[in-house]
Amino acid sequence: CMSLIALDRSTLTYDSLRYGEIEDFPETSEPVWILGKQFSALTEKDEILADVASRLWLTYRKNFQPIGGTGPTSDTGWGCMLRCGQMILGQALICRHLGRDWTWSPGQRQRAEYISILNAFIDKKDSYYSIHQIAQMGVGEGKSIGQWYGPNTVAQVLKKLAIFDSWSRLAVHVAMDNTVVIEEIKPLEMNGDLEGACALPEEETALWKPLVLLIPLRLGLSDINEAYFEPLKQCFMMPQSLGVIGGKPNSAHYFIGFVGHELIYLDPHTTQPAVDPDEDGQFPDDSYHCQHPPCRMHICELDPSIAAGFFCQTEDDFDDWCAQIRKVSNCRGLPMFELVESQPSHLITADVLNLTPDFSDSDRLERFFDSEDEEFEILSL
Repeated sequence: CMSLIALDRSTLTYDSLRYGEIEDFPETSEPVWILGKQFSALTEKDEILADVASRLWLTYRKNFQPIGGTGPTSDTGWGCMLRCGQMILGQALICRHLGRDWTWSPGQRQRAEYISILNAFIDKKDSYYSIHQIAQMGVGEGKSIGQWYGPNTVAQVLKKLAIFDSWSRLAVHVAMDNTVVIEEIKPLEMNGDLEGACALPEEETALWKPLVLLIPLRLGLSDINEAYFEPLKQCFMMPQSLGVIGGKPNSAHYFIGFVGHELIYLDPHTTQPAVDPDEDGQFPDDSYHCQHPPCRMHICELDPSIAAGFFCQTEDDFDDWCAQIRKVSNCRGLPMFELVESQPSHLITADVLNLTPDFSDSDRLERFFDSEDEEFEILSL
């Protein structure tokens, strides 16, 4: 169960977190990597903080509409991994609609695309990726509303919810069994299956959809194997990086980079009031951005159950990512996952990505990660 001390920490206000809990960013000559971008802690501290502040910071909220009509009105104590799932997908939407180099300008009128992204995560039942949608879709994954998720469960739920997001038109692929299979991701023209395509509208022949690749992994038994330290850090150095969701037992975080042997992360364990947009969809957005130095923890403290995320806007981006993964696999440490051209014969054939969701994926993952959720299990409120 979650201790009372941990529960008190989960209900910290934004101001107490800002002034009492956060260390300043370290003065170090080691490079700082955040979601594929390199910074200097000595000469670019302001740029680092601005880049962190431009990520969506999605935390516990209270006083929202009851989930399912009669359910919880707050996710404090159980929704941290759901919020981390929102953050990693929020970064994908920023890359999709605004670009990785977009920066948030507080207090100014924001771009329409940004407002649409934020509205996708507002705590209301009809928002694409709201806590309501994630919690209710999780029922189909065997998770009751108010129950804690592991990283693989939230990945499966996001895959299903993205199908209904006609604006972003994402292809969310969850790689199974520590293996990324290229033929499951490449569009049909790789098989020469374009007969009659000239008769289709241009939109229908553009088979590549922006790809969100989520890879649930287990990097050890009870502790992360140090042989994975360098490959994990390499993930944050790739321009396609969406970061990693995971954390410590009882406490999920959204990891966005590293400096030295410390991981940099956004922490959802702050309870803030729910926000209601006005008729134009506008609302104060300060509480959706982390405006203090980000949290850090030593990589060895990371729980071994994680999900790594990558975004490939184009097929060329995906090809480049594959080349980088092959290069990393030949470097120090153990490869975190396999990259193969076709499905290994010992695995069940999966549906081709951009066509229909494979609702058996979650069952296979649950068998593979059969102890994951128990390790993270906390008190349901």
